[in-house]
Amino acid sequence: MTKIPHIHQLLPHDPPMALVDELVDVGDTYAHCRVTISERCPYFCRKTRSVPGYVGIEFMAQTVAGWSGYHSWIQGDSSPIGFLLGSRRYQAIRSSFDENEVLDIYTEQIMENKSMAVFSCRIEHQGTVIASSQLNVFVPSPEKLEQMLERSHS
Repeated sequence: MTKIPHIHQLLPHDPPMALVDELVDVGDTYAHCRVTISERCPYFCRKTRSVPGYVGIEFMAQTVAGWSGYHSWIQGDSSPIGFLLGSRRYQAIRSSFDENEVLDIYTEQIMENKSMAVFSCRIEHQGTVIASSQLNVFVPSPEKLEQMLERSHS
């Protein structure tokens, strides 16, 4: 297996918005990331010593971005800019993720059509699924991204 670079090399995010800590495993259609809940997360609540459960969607999205970034890295390209178009059926059995919990985030591509894709995602804590969702994502070509950026500035 090819060595996996640090996840922050693969994400098109700058700290502190790179929320996941590591890309544990990656394949043609799947990825596994890990995060330890701590004060480093910009969504960490010092009062409750936790991160709100809805941030799980972003953990999932960054796992998808890590998968995409890894495959671009293998090809010698930079990590693409992608867009989370939406999530379907986000279900969490808890309203927050507690400090020092280690979360494993898994994603698997279930459909791809040109620059659109759908991923099935789940978050586990100690082997128990605590959140799941389906994410719809869009990765525009460099030319399309440039057009989008030009339109947003006009």
